[in-house]
Order: sequence, then structure tokens, then C-alpha cells
Amino acid sequence: MSMALDLAQAAAEAGEVPVGAVIVNEKTGEVIGKGQNCPITSHDPTAHAEIVALRDAAATVENYRLTDLTLYVTLEPCAMCAGAISHARIGRVVWGADDPKGGAVLHGPKYFDQPTCHWRPETDHGLRADEASSQLKNFFKARRKKGTLR
Repeated sequence: MSMALDLAQAAAEAGEVPVGAVIVNEKTGEVIGKGQNCPITSHDPTAHAEIVALRDAAATVENYRLTDLTLYVTLEPCAMCAGAISHARIGRVVWGADDPKGGAVLHGPKYFDQPTCHWRPETDHGLRADEASSQLKNFFKARRKKGTLR
């Protein structure tokens, strides 16, 4: 999660919402993929940290199936990311801060609980949640102060 928080900070410094994600092979400890939010700078609405990390990991293992891997992300995944996580067959998802407005695992559509969800990873939440939440709150507070909140 430390690396995910560092990636989230890098996203914030680039003017993106501070979310970072890392995909790890827990058996070897190897980082397989990583990503940070970059939809603004990449002009890509799908460039959420999880999607970027999934693409990086798939390229690393040369397979679109990422079974037996763990995704660490600083914020509860949204519906788009939950769908991509399911399609990639990620084995476990661990996130820091819950997202009552945009999250889709514990909140909103509860994607992995839906009968149409074909793959349900293990999930865990709250890992370094205070740090992840603080990054987000500080980012949006600064944006409101500058008047650059879109």
C-alpha cells in the first residue's frame, strides 16, 4: 500500500485525483503492475489508477487474466474498475479509503455481489485508510481554495 500511496501523491502533483494502485504477486512479493489516476493528462476517461495498473500487469505477464494476484488501491473501486477487476480475474482487492459516493464494492451497486458478476475476488478494506482519505481530502480542499475544482 505504501507504493500505491506514493503513486496517489504523484497523481495529485500532476493535478489528478490522488488514487494509486499496485498489483502484486503475493507468493513472490513481485510488483506486476502499477498505476495512478491520469484521465485528465491522458485525455482518457478510463485511465483510473486500477485500469492503468491492470493494463500494466497484463502487459507484464502477457495475459489478460491476472488470477492469483492482489490489487492494492488507495480508494474503493468504482463500477468501471470493479468490472475490469472481475474481467481480469484478480484474486484479491485491498483498498484504503471507502468511497460512499462513487465506490461500487461496499457502496453503490456492490458490483461483486451481483448475480451477473462472473468473478468475485476476495476483498478487504481499510488498509492505511486514514492516509488515503487525508490525501483525497487535502487535494480537494486545495482545489476548492484555488477555485480550480471542476
